[in-house]
Amino acid sequence: MKPVMTPVTTPIRPRRSLLFMPGTNVRAHEKARTLPVDGVILDLEDSVAPEAKEAARTQIVDSARQGGFGARELFIRTNGLDTPWFSDDFDAAVAARPDAIIVPKIATPRQIEVIGQRMLDMHADLHIRLWVMIESAEAIFNVRDIAATAHDSETRLAGLILGTNDLAKETRVRQVPGRAPMLSWFSTCILAAHAAGIEILDSVYNDFRDAEGFARECAAARDFGFDGKTLIHPAQIEACNAAFTPPAEEIDEARAILKAFGQPEAQGKGVIAVGGRMVERMHADMARRTVAIADAIAERSAEA
Repeated sequence: MKPVMTPVTTPIRPRRSLLFMPGTNVRAHEKARTLPVDGVILDLEDSVAPEAKEAARTQIVDSARQGGFGARELFIRTNGLDTPWFSDDFDAAVAARPDAIIVPKIATPRQIEVIGQRMLDMHADLHIRLWVMIESAEAIFNVRDIAATAHDSETRLAGLILGTNDLAKETRVRQVPGRAPMLSWFSTCILAAHAAGIEILDSVYNDFRDAEGFARECAAARDFGFDGKTLIHPAQIEACNAAFTPPAEEIDEARAILKAFGQPEAQGKGVIAVGGRMVERMHADMARRTVAIADAIAERSAEA
């Protein structure tokens, strides 16, 4: 596939919380339509036993076609490229027309190019985006090139999702509170994603009963630069949304900065005084994103 270098222009929308739902669990799919989550991931991979893959595939297509997810973004996660289920999974996912398809265990940019070509050959609905999971040492080494494929519009790449469980399994890194052994990997992936103009989500937190530990991990992920987090249980939604929602004082400050830069006397100036401190135009860019996210969250809450 010949690269088509175009700017990545992803609409700003909240992806604070994306909840995994097992493909075979019909009741979970019904419940997902009522939860205050930003996105629902109907899963065909880890949560589905090998003997249940086909049934899960059928159920996910049915759930997607039934709709009813409202403002929630709908994702379908397939099995990996090297599994016997991928081809049928991907075909079914394209036919179901979700907002995005997630492919796990991506390790090279070439894999994304192959997926993009497949979507092109299938004449997949143009609104369907591609998200991929970074879950191996090879993927970490290649993540800059993987993310950069987003500049080729035919790949449809819109985001990365970290899979720390698989990373820990492969590298034998201990999953300790604070995740210090993995922080350098996070930095590399976050820089790669945002340099390419795409989003990146943090991995799941396994102990859904540990509310305090989960809240700490959400706050750390937000401060580190993740755009949101993937979840395994509805009990995690509230804390996750709270962590990734800009606080009221931050929104007020952002609006004040934008208002100040919009004044006639600020035209042509690179630095102005706002609220007793000097603010540069780059801060206005940051404020513009904060306000856009806040407005999108408010709009989504009204639609839910």
